[in-house]
Amino acid sequence: MPLKKLQLKPGVNRENTRYTTEGGWYESDKVRFRQGMPEKIGGWERISANTFLGVCRSLWNWVTLGKQNLISVGTNLKYYIERGGAYNDITPIRLTTAAGDVTFAAVNTSPILTVSDTSHGAVVGDFVTYSGAASLGGVITAAVLNIEYEITTVINADSYTITAAVNANGSDTGNGGASTVGAYQLNTGSATGVPFTGWGAGTWGQGTWGNGGITTSPIRLWSQSNFGEDLFFAYRGGPLCYWAASTGVGVRGKTIDTTNYPTSDGVPTVANIASVSDIFRFAFCFGTNEINTAVLDPMLIRWSDQENVFNWNPSTGNLTAGSLRVSHGTEIVAVVQARQEVLVWTDSAVYSMQYIGGDIVWNAQLMGNNLSISSQNAVAFTGSAAYWMGKDKFYKYDGTVMTLPCNVKRYVFNDINTAQFNQVVAGNNEGFNEVWWFYPSAGVTTNDRYVVYNYQEDIWYYGTLARTAWLDSGLRDRPIAATYSNNLVDHEKGNDDKQTAVTAAIAASITSSEFDLDDGHSFVLINRMLPDVTFDGSSAANPAAIMTISPMSNSGSGYNNPLSEGGNSSATVTRSATVPIEQFTGQVYLRVRGRQIAFTMESTAEGVAWQLGSPRLDMRPDGRR
Repeated sequence: MPLKKLQLKPGVNRENTRYTTEGGWYESDKVRFRQGMPEKIGGWERISANTFLGVCRSLWNWVTLGKQNLISVGTNLKYYIERGGAYNDITPIRLTTAAGDVTFAAVNTSPILTVSDTSHGAVVGDFVTYSGAASLGGVITAAVLNIEYEITTVINADSYTITAAVNANGSDTGNGGASTVGAYQLNTGSATGVPFTGWGAGTWGQGTWGNGGITTSPIRLWSQSNFGEDLFFAYRGGPLCYWAASTGVGVRGKTIDTTNYPTSDGVPTVANIASVSDIFRFAFCFGTNEINTAVLDPMLIRWSDQENVFNWNPSTGNLTAGSLRVSHGTEIVAVVQARQEVLVWTDSAVYSMQYIGGDIVWNAQLMGNNLSISSQNAVAFTGSAAYWMGKDKFYKYDGTVMTLPCNVKRYVFNDINTAQFNQVVAGNNEGFNEVWWFYPSAGVTTNDRYVVYNYQEDIWYYGTLARTAWLDSGLRDRPIAATYSNNLVDHEKGNDDKQTAVTAAIAASITSSEFDLDDGHSFVLINRMLPDVTFDGSSAANPAAIMTISPMSNSGSGYNNPLSEGGNSSATVTRSATVPIEQFTGQVYLRVRGRQIAFTMESTAEGVAWQLGSPRLDMRPDGRR
């Protein structure tokens, strides 16, 4: 019988059964499509051996007037600026005590120090730096004390504990003296949503009597934008902050208040999202407090005087500062600067904000209602359209809001941890016309999976990969992502996993849906395969991939096994030369029998890159049972 060319539709489809989606692909991991053909994705490599503290949820890239290419890194513990591979801590100070307000108490043979400071306002995990402290009399010297510490326990509103690098001895009976000053950084936040129950948890009517509702505490999410070469930033539910590039990466940012900026006027004291408009440079707060109040209104939008991030008071001769309140939904969830508009998502609607000038200055127009969005970071803007993950589907906005058809929708939303929706993060991979979403699967409290929409080819694919933030800026050579190894990695670099100092292979695979001859009227015997593949871009001397044919007696039988019964048969295809043309294993002999067949392409070795073409199979009918 003539050879049969295996040509499958691009993209992965999990919306129907393996047999119904005949002629396509059903499973994938670390594989994308280029001009309709599957290939292994590129590798990744850490930008340096340095690490940061906490889980990164926010990345922002810009270049200063001095030509410094910087990335801000917002974690649940700190806020950094990456420059040249180093992570510089610029977390603002929320409180600096007077000299002598802080005292220490040590216990013999223990490294635990009790710190007394009235109304310290700290939580477990906060960071504080001491200065001016004197030795406690023994091994707890001034050098031991006058450094940064992480608070390990909070005893009460006036005391907490830290852990010294050495155990105290019997001579450590002092209290640090009358000159000790404590500089407390902004309160830290949670790395994951922590469900809690009980009276007062959730809305009225949730849960059973006496148990209240089941809700999840928020994770630390940052937002930021450039104000010129400077950085305007805030965490959700926190104060507005500002870092001046002229001060250098060795100087911390500051909270915007009259203490740090005496001329500031009417500045919001709390905000959920901070941003700066591309046109006319207004600073914005989305979800903030009214002027002269301290209560956060999650649907209120305020903006500063034009070109003045420190003046938000419209009643002091300021003609451009103002506010408006959107009405659809209960809170503003996400904001994206698009072309000539600012897109604002609430938990049930999307608005377009545009500058109109005059007394109104900015106006918000409702663009879509009765929709959802999974998180603050679930939106990616490609330059012509915004794509986002909702809580049960995907959406697109290109002037009109529409549901995005998705061939892996059921696969994603039937196995996602809905209690951790806030961890969902989206990002562009412009070089491949892709939007990526990372999310936690059911029962998992960290991002462990991804799903990709290729908007040029209008196809979907998915896989497993743990990333907490993603940035494709154009100011760097490659997309950058944050990992659970507390570092940043360059993506699409090389062929391997170089997230740590130890290089590891990237296992990539793709499996087809079931296919047959004559709608499965007869069993099929396959005894030969002619591979079609390119290993272009591989760094291994003899890159190889494995092609597997998996037969089934019928759609519900599972794969036949062992080989003696016509079960799976695999062949390794290895490149042997690259010039004058690429050469690899030309044909392999198999013995596979089944009514339906599935094909798998995979690689598990270091240094391998591949793209699958159209393999040919020597297939013939082999009876009806």
